Amino acid sequence: MTHGETTRPDTEPVGDAWLSGSGPGQNLLTDHPELYEARFPDPEGLAARWVEATLRRHGAGRRVLDLGCGTGRDAARLQAAGRQVVGADLSEAMLAHARRHHPGPAYTHADLRRFDLGARAFDAVVCLDSALLYCHTNDELDGLLDSCRRALEPGGLLVAELRNGAYFLGRTDLLDAPAEHSFTWRGTAYRARTTLRIDRTAQLLRRSRVWSTDDGAPPVEQRSAWRLLFPLELRRFLTAHGFTVLSLHDGPGPRTEPCWQENDVPGDRTDADRLHVVARLTTTP
Repeated sequence: MTHGETTRPDTEPVGDAWLSGSGPGQNLLTDHPELYEARFPDPEGLAARWVEATLRRHGAGRRVLDLGCGTGRDAARLQAAGRQVVGADLSEAMLAHARRHHPGPAYTHADLRRFDLGARAFDAVVCLDSALLYCHTNDELDGLLDSCRRALEPGGLLVAELRNGAYFLGRTDLLDAPAEHSFTWRGTAYRARTTLRIDRTAQLLRRSRVWSTDDGAPPVEQRSAWRLLFPLELRRFLTAHGFTVLSLHDGPGPRTEPCWQENDVPGDRTDADRLHVVARLTTTP
């Protein structure tokens, strides 16, 4: 997970799906976790520090599920802060990397759209970097929130950080032109050209990203999408699943400009391009 790159569309760390390359179901970044970490460095552990500060502010217990844990960097940092962490991800390559390079948490394979990791097994569920928005349909989002409700102790917290669908009402700065990004890893220069467009019918923000390198390999196009959720819509979903929203704001956070700093307090607006939500489970089945 990463932070501090909110003004360019080529910033969301996960979710690409191959359209060309060496086979279906492959993913350039999630199939190569070390490349992923090189592309999205977080040397200061800002995302995990923001989560830990949020959990402390709301008095969360020790048991934490990092849903969509990726390479395990945040899970390991939360574990080091004294939490008892389970990291869950759909990518076996990511999980293998996490176990090898970021030990401490327990890592497990799970699909965030519907999972069962034990009833009342956690005091908090954390879902960063727009992972929640890979639930493209209402049914998938219901599945995630229902799974979180079962996984949490009564009074447990759901902490999420995600794109703000409302940002795109009247704004086109992230849509007007492709974004270019390049970096070098192990002597190879990687370039990504990313284009975003809004699919209004499906209520999705669709991304096309073309990867190229300087080693003569053919370009690879990958496509993905995020559900565009609006603040009141998100509140409605959470309430329907027994959560009470404690905080919903656009910043400061680990991926805002300026970035969150220690002792920052949550804002009271939901206008910028990120949302940060803290909700408490107050109604159980």
